[in-house]
Amino acid sequence: MILLRHAESEFNVVYNISGVDPGIEDPKLTERGHRQAQEAVARLSDYSFDRILTSPYTRTLQTAETVAKGLGLPITIEPEVRERGAFVCDIGKPRDELAQLWPAIDFSHIDELWWNQETESDDSVVVRAKRFREAALDWPDHDRTLVITHWGFIRGLTGLSVKNCDVIPFDPNNPG
Repeated sequence: MILLRHAESEFNVVYNISGVDPGIEDPKLTERGHRQAQEAVARLSDYSFDRILTSPYTRTLQTAETVAKGLGLPITIEPEVRERGAFVCDIGKPRDELAQLWPAIDFSHIDELWWNQETESDDSVVVRAKRFREAALDWPDHDRTLVITHWGFIRGLTGLSVKNCDVIPFDPNNPG
């Protein structure tokens, strides 16, 4: 399994400079973020994937669109790999709105309001990440799955703090 943190979002630009939440709900990728996603395609082309799992946030969906197009992969929505809800950017779009914006992607299996309504503790993220890892062990294609996710989820799963569009190999059999 490969984990990919989403590309740079409008939130990341402001927060990385100021350390202050700019109050942007479900931010889009920046122009730089779109370039990062395209560059990720080249880095990921050495791997063999069957599918992309992504969280339903706009920044991960935009990253996934670029990567899916570049690698010829289907996209599956997986809310378990969402962010922890610590900032305004972690307020998502309702399922029906997402379905209108991305009609080629199936959102029917997720709740209308799928994101955290309150900040999730670090311990809770670790528990959710462990649940995801244990579920992935049963997937026959976990070694051919690309997961496009977030800083908080990756940290909960691996203990690593990563930058936008970092590529992280992850073996659910040996979480480290």
